[in-house]
Amino acid sequence: MYQDLAEKVAVVTGGSKGIGNAIARRLAAEKMAVVINYHSDKEGAEETVAELEKAGGKAVAVHADVGTEEGIQALLDAAVFKFGGLDLWVNNAGMENQVSTHELSLEDWNKVINVNLTGVFLGSKAAINHFLETGKKGNIINLSSVHEVIPWPTFAHYTASKGGVKMFTKTIAMEYAHKGIRVNAIAPGAIKTPINAEKFENPKEKETTLNMIPINSLGEPEDVAAAAAWLASTESKYVTGTSLFVDGGMSLYPSFEEGKG
Repeated sequence: MYQDLAEKVAVVTGGSKGIGNAIARRLAAEKMAVVINYHSDKEGAEETVAELEKAGGKAVAVHADVGTEEGIQALLDAAVFKFGGLDLWVNNAGMENQVSTHELSLEDWNKVINVNLTGVFLGSKAAINHFLETGKKGNIINLSSVHEVIPWPTFAHYTASKGGVKMFTKTIAMEYAHKGIRVNAIAPGAIKTPINAEKFENPKEKETTLNMIPINSLGEPEDVAAAAAWLASTESKYVTGTSLFVDGGMSLYPSFEEGKG
């Protein structure tokens, strides 16, 4: 547990399920007040809020499209008016779909870029402005992916968005470090989330994925949440502008194991 997080306020985008939900729950366990954003899963967000409040935590569910300024403002307003301010913004909301690049429509390209990259920009911008206006040494965590460095054919729009998140994170970390604002990314690998559930239920596909992971196991959303809690805390006070890979070694080019090549 990180005692310095108690009574602070966090916004977690895409917090109704998967990694975002695990992060929201972990931050609440650290006694932070949490604004849980959702886009379509109202039930999941409200159930999480009810559970956290029953356990003595503070949380609120807010519907918002993170790819719009209005949506981001609604999340910031909820943090300020419901809980009195903002200390941590977690840009977690994301989406993916598989399409060969020569068949990828501009509409599908824009949908993924809008959520995965524009949403990160808008959320970070709102958080930074709040931190500057209040003189607060705030914290931003952006959810990237191992595919910020690993090419992934038929997911060009997704990898482009995550590569963008990587450089955006580094750039604003440098830009605002002198203000005491820290910005980092978490790059998960193969995590057991609802978006991956169908794939991992197929034994052959699961085995293919496991062969890409030196640790030879899938990650849990809670593994990513643990990394987020550490980055949010003062335990990581000397860390900014980095991508923390939570991937079981997937980004280590496991095909070269045993000196192959």
